[in-house]
Amino acid sequence: MNSNNDSKREENICIHIFSVSAAMVGVCLTVIGLIRVVITLGKADTIADDLLAGDAVLFLTACLLSYTALRTRAAPRMKKFERFADWLFILAMTVMVAICAFIAYAISIPAK
Repeated sequence: MNSNNDSKREENICIHIFSVSAAMVGVCLTVIGLIRVVITLGKADTIADDLLAGDAVLFLTACLLSYTALRTRAAPRMKKFERFADWLFILAMTVMVAICAFIAYAISIPAK
Protein backbone atom coordinates (compact mmCIF):
# COMPACT_ATOMS: atom_id res chain seq x y z
CA MET A 1 0.00 0.00 0.00
CA ASN A 2 2.83 2.39 0.84
CA SER A 3 4.53 1.66 -2.51
CA ASN A 4 1.31 2.60 -4.32
CA ASN A 5 1.17 5.93 -2.45
CA ASP A 6 4.81 6.63 -3.29
CA SER A 7 4.27 5.97 -6.98
CA LYS A 8 1.19 8.23 -7.00
CA ARG A 9 3.16 10.96 -5.27
CA GLU A 10 6.02 10.64 -7.75
CA GLU A 11 3.57 10.76 -10.65
CA ASN A 12 2.03 13.92 -9.20
CA ILE A 13 5.48 15.48 -8.86
CA CYS A 14 6.22 14.62 -12.49
CA ILE A 15 2.97 16.21 -13.61
CA HIS A 16 3.73 19.39 -11.66
CA ILE A 17 7.30 19.60 -12.95
CA PHE A 18 6.03 19.03 -16.49
CA SER A 19 3.38 21.75 -16.39
CA VAL A 20 5.37 24.35 -14.42
CA SER A 21 8.53 23.84 -16.51
CA ALA A 22 6.57 24.40 -19.70
CA ALA A 23 5.10 27.58 -18.23
CA MET A 24 8.54 28.78 -17.11
CA VAL A 25 9.87 28.37 -20.66
CA GLY A 26 7.13 30.79 -21.71
CA VAL A 27 8.03 33.18 -18.90
CA CYS A 28 11.70 33.15 -19.93
CA LEU A 29 10.82 33.85 -23.56
CA THR A 30 8.49 36.69 -22.55
CA VAL A 31 11.14 38.33 -20.39
CA ILE A 32 13.69 37.93 -23.18
CA GLY A 33 11.31 39.83 -25.45
CA LEU A 34 10.82 42.56 -22.86
CA ILE A 35 14.56 42.91 -22.31
CA ARG A 36 15.11 43.17 -26.07
CA VAL A 37 12.55 46.02 -26.17
CA VAL A 38 14.40 47.82 -23.36
CA ILE A 39 17.72 47.34 -25.15
CA THR A 40 16.23 48.60 -28.43
CA LEU A 41 14.95 51.72 -26.70
CA GLY A 42 18.52 52.31 -25.52
CA LYS A 43 17.73 52.25 -21.82
CA ALA A 44 20.15 49.47 -20.91
CA ASP A 45 22.32 46.77 -22.38
CA THR A 46 22.65 43.52 -20.49
CA ILE A 47 23.45 39.85 -20.99
CA ALA A 48 20.35 38.87 -19.05
CA ASP A 49 18.52 37.86 -22.23
CA ASP A 50 21.33 35.41 -23.08
CA LEU A 51 21.24 34.01 -19.56
CA LEU A 52 17.46 33.64 -19.73
CA ALA A 53 17.77 31.76 -23.01
CA GLY A 54 20.04 29.27 -21.27
CA ASP A 55 17.61 29.06 -18.37
CA ALA A 56 14.75 28.38 -20.80
CA VAL A 57 16.76 25.43 -22.13
CA LEU A 58 17.13 24.12 -18.55
CA PHE A 59 13.37 24.38 -18.01
CA LEU A 60 12.67 22.73 -21.36
CA THR A 61 15.02 19.87 -20.49
CA ALA A 62 13.30 19.42 -17.11
CA CYS A 63 9.95 19.42 -18.90
CA LEU A 64 11.09 16.77 -21.40
CA LEU A 65 12.61 14.60 -18.67
CA SER A 66 9.41 14.81 -16.66
CA TYR A 67 7.39 13.86 -19.73
CA THR A 68 9.72 10.92 -20.32
CA ALA A 69 9.25 9.83 -16.70
CA LEU A 70 5.48 9.97 -17.12
CA ARG A 71 5.65 7.85 -20.29
CA THR A 72 8.11 5.27 -18.92
CA ARG A 73 6.56 2.05 -17.71
CA ALA A 74 9.55 0.69 -15.75
CA ALA A 75 9.47 2.05 -12.19
CA PRO A 76 13.25 2.28 -11.62
CA ARG A 77 13.73 4.13 -14.88
CA MET A 78 10.80 6.44 -14.11
CA LYS A 79 12.31 7.30 -10.73
CA LYS A 80 15.65 8.11 -12.33
CA PHE A 81 14.06 10.45 -14.90
CA GLU A 82 11.83 12.04 -12.28
CA ARG A 83 14.72 12.65 -9.89
CA PHE A 84 16.87 14.20 -12.62
CA ALA A 85 13.95 16.38 -13.79
CA ASP A 86 13.38 17.48 -10.21
CA TRP A 87 17.01 18.51 -9.67
CA LEU A 88 17.16 20.25 -13.04
CA PHE A 89 13.96 22.15 -12.25
CA ILE A 90 15.39 23.33 -8.91
CA LEU A 91 18.61 24.37 -10.65
CA ALA A 92 16.68 26.32 -13.30
CA MET A 93 14.60 28.08 -10.65
CA THR A 94 17.77 29.03 -8.75
CA VAL A 95 19.35 30.36 -11.93
CA MET A 96 16.19 32.36 -12.65
CA VAL A 97 16.34 33.99 -9.21
CA ALA A 98 19.97 34.93 -9.82
CA ILE A 99 19.09 36.37 -13.23
CA CYS A 100 16.24 38.37 -11.70
CA ALA A 101 18.65 39.81 -9.12
CA PHE A 102 21.04 40.66 -11.94
CA ILE A 103 18.27 42.39 -13.93
CA ALA A 104 17.21 44.39 -10.88
CA TYR A 105 20.81 45.45 -10.34
CA ALA A 106 21.31 46.34 -14.03
CA ILE A 107 18.13 48.43 -14.13
CA SER A 108 19.02 50.32 -10.95
CA ILE A 109 22.38 51.51 -12.33
CA PRO A 110 21.96 54.83 -14.14
CA ALA A 111 22.81 54.80 -17.85
CA LYS A 112 26.05 56.55 -18.84
